Amino acid sequence: MGEETNNGQKDLDVREERIIEPENPLPPVGLEELPEGLRAACARAGWTRLLPVQSRTIPYLIKGRNMMVQSQTGSGKTGAFLLPILDRIDPARKACQALVLTPTRELALQVAREAEVLYGDLPIRVAAVYGGVKYGPQLAALREGAHLVVGTPGRILDHLLKETFNLDGLSILVFDEADRMLSMGFYPDMRRIRQFLPRRPINAAMFSATFPGFVLRLAGEFLRNPEFLSLSADRVHVDTTDHVYYVVPGMQRERSLVRIIEAENPVSALIFCNTKSSVHFVAVVLKRFGYDADELSSDLAQAARERVMGRIKRGSLRFLVATDVAARGIDIPDLSHVIQYEPPEDPELYIHRAGRTGRVGAVGTAITMVAGMEQFKLKQIARTFSITMREKPLPTEEEVGEIVAQRVVASLEADLRARGGVEMERLKRFMPLARSLGEAEEESPLIAMLLDEYYQRTLQAAPLAPVQEAPETEGEEAPPAAAVKRGKRRGRRGRRGESVQE
Repeated sequence: MGEETNNGQKDLDVREERIIEPENPLPPVGLEELPEGLRAACARAGWTRLLPVQSRTIPYLIKGRNMMVQSQTGSGKTGAFLLPILDRIDPARKACQALVLTPTRELALQVAREAEVLYGDLPIRVAAVYGGVKYGPQLAALREGAHLVVGTPGRILDHLLKETFNLDGLSILVFDEADRMLSMGFYPDMRRIRQFLPRRPINAAMFSATFPGFVLRLAGEFLRNPEFLSLSADRVHVDTTDHVYYVVPGMQRERSLVRIIEAENPVSALIFCNTKSSVHFVAVVLKRFGYDADELSSDLAQAARERVMGRIKRGSLRFLVATDVAARGIDIPDLSHVIQYEPPEDPELYIHRAGRTGRVGAVGTAITMVAGMEQFKLKQIARTFSITMREKPLPTEEEVGEIVAQRVVASLEADLRARGGVEMERLKRFMPLARSLGEAEEESPLIAMLLDEYYQRTLQAAPLAPVQEAPETEGEEAPPAAAVKRGKRRGRRGRRGESVQE
């Protein structure tokens, strides 16, 4: 895969780059055209040029336009919002003037570190705020009057509720990797954060690798009259199905499926298998891992089939595992994902399977698992039907563990915030035991067992996503997602890049 950096390194992966711009497009800028202060920041970071997402996004944010920017991880988007934030911050004001929400603590730290490099010795204070660690250092940073706060929604909300900092002086709000933030289950926290935003208009921007319907609805809740800018080199995910595939080991394919589900965290999914035996096997594995899953095949007894069909009609089943024949005629509303446990024997079936998601203008994701020679079969299908597919790396066990840990922490913190006085008083009885167990390494399996039981309960419910509505935000009524200004599509030859600054 091609890669570009701000230091001018280039590779030879040249391909067609399709660009979507707002209706009133602004010309891209080069590093030499930036204000003096921003040029100095780039020099501190050692950047010799701007990457495409920076060159095209920065003019809009400097002008204060509310933007939805489609940009892949590694494309340089962090600099695309940190430089305009620098242009906006007044160091003399001891208040949070810029807030960046991120899905993970790692990304929060990454963004904060990059901000410190860009801002250098300027009197601008940056605070990284995230869950799973002690409050002390974060409290100190906030009390000192951090100008830029970067953090996960759950811990940001904690500080807002405890009044350890406020957003009264906020002028710019950024959502980084919005699609991942929603897949992590942060929507309820994000919705509550909205209550603490100033009633006056503020500048807001949303960066996301894809813009499916639930991300567009989120934009409608937080951004006034949002405009759309896409720099996806070979894919534009605004009104199409996102086709991705994972290369998995031939053995224990079912364990790979579990990793993919944990990483993708689908709201709902139809999982296709080629045989009835595979359907039963996959359904059993998913149930044992704690997922709300059921199966449908011609071997299923009529009573069992009616029970499954009833759940489908009520919309109460999150994962359905089925053969192509058994799934005929079944319509699952708002199906977010189709997962092909193995490529279909008949290429035509790929279109039928993938077509189950992304209906009625919504955006869906079609995932295919391939092992060994199956990759060639899938690539032939892509060529036959002119489908652009992209490969995603299979998450490692360690990466899945980190994803699960952050989800659990976010969920536990949300539950703790919801507890009343008597419940908190009851909880205090166990504080000494909690400290004792945490200090004794040999007791860690006890804690792990409790966390596993808690997480199993959360698996039964799909992650909440924004609903279609037009709420009030920043003093005005937000537009529905369909009213997003998408502008014009332009095509040009360009280099597909990923930046090491991400």
